[in-house]
Amino acid sequence: MDRKYDVAAYVWPAYTGDEPRSRLFWPEEYGEWETVHSAQAKFEGHHWPRRPRWGYVNEADPGVMEMEINMALRHGVNVFIYDWYWYDNRPFLAQCLENGFLKAANCGKMKFYIMWANHDVSHGWDKRNAHKPWADLWSGRVTKAQFEALCEMWIERYFTHPSYYRIDGKPVFMIYYLHNFVEGVGGLDSAVRCLDYLRERAVRAGLPGVHIQVQHMRYIEKSESGFDDGVVGTSAARLHALGVDSCTHYQFASFANVNQPYPAAVQEAVREWNAVRQETRLPFFPHVSIGWDNNPRFIPLQPHIMTENTPENFRAALRLAKEDSDRHNETPLITVNSWNEWTEGSYLEPDDLYGYGYLEAVRDVFGRQD
Repeated sequence: MDRKYDVAAYVWPAYTGDEPRSRLFWPEEYGEWETVHSAQAKFEGHHWPRRPRWGYVNEADPGVMEMEINMALRHGVNVFIYDWYWYDNRPFLAQCLENGFLKAANCGKMKFYIMWANHDVSHGWDKRNAHKPWADLWSGRVTKAQFEALCEMWIERYFTHPSYYRIDGKPVFMIYYLHNFVEGVGGLDSAVRCLDYLRERAVRAGLPGVHIQVQHMRYIEKSESGFDDGVVGTSAARLHALGVDSCTHYQFASFANVNQPYPAAVQEAVREWNAVRQETRLPFFPHVSIGWDNNPRFIPLQPHIMTENTPENFRAALRLAKEDSDRHNETPLITVNSWNEWTEGSYLEPDDLYGYGYLEAVRDVFGRQD
């Protein structure tokens, strides 16, 4: 019998103007599509501008998300991982999930889970100011009391939803920036108690617990995402103390040189998959990014650009992830960056350069999910 794979694509929930606070970064009121629309080539042969085949759609519209769910399933993607933000004691960019996906008529056909994207925020999303020195706008840290309140929200709104993705019956909850979580709640001992609280509250809600997943990253002086200056690498001892269940990656930029041809970056990724398993002694779910080029977010040229990230080379990377999953993992989960990270040059949604090429690559390797 053929193995069925869970192909999970990250969703960057900024392609909607429904969030009032997003207008701080994108004043034209249709979210980061504004940045995509204004993108220009920085040199001869630069593959920008790129334009979405589906248009500048509002991904907080349930009708739009119904179409996108159908297209994802048709091309082999059956899980969405939503970047989930909380700043100044309230959610940010939640409408894409709350109003789009969860209100789509066919959301019962698609699984989802959340990645708590708890990084700090500067002007990195604001093209007009992104080139300026770092200046914190919002902190991604929360206190222990705030975390406990968030636990109740996560369980009630998401973990108990019938479409929520689970491993061994447990809802999967990913933490993007482990260091910010630990330091925010008051240190490692407090963080252990916080995650114990989350698990206990989930059990009270009738769940068998929570599968805690961490986005693994190396120490990097400045994250290529443009947000996480001074990121502290993931410590194996810290992971085990917290009772973390598994790791994956968010982007090749979390550990690899992105200023190189795509096939070389993929080989670096394969080495990293094995290294993380050896270092952490935890299950690791292979991750494949589609590329890297965040020039749309900046006026000056950003020289770190991944080249040769064609659909053909992406297809080859997916095959390596599939083989890795077959060798190592009982749960056949593969994470992909991403469904729609247009301004980082890493998205599955069809464009005017390769059309449906990236989506067709997923379908060719993993088959349809509809």
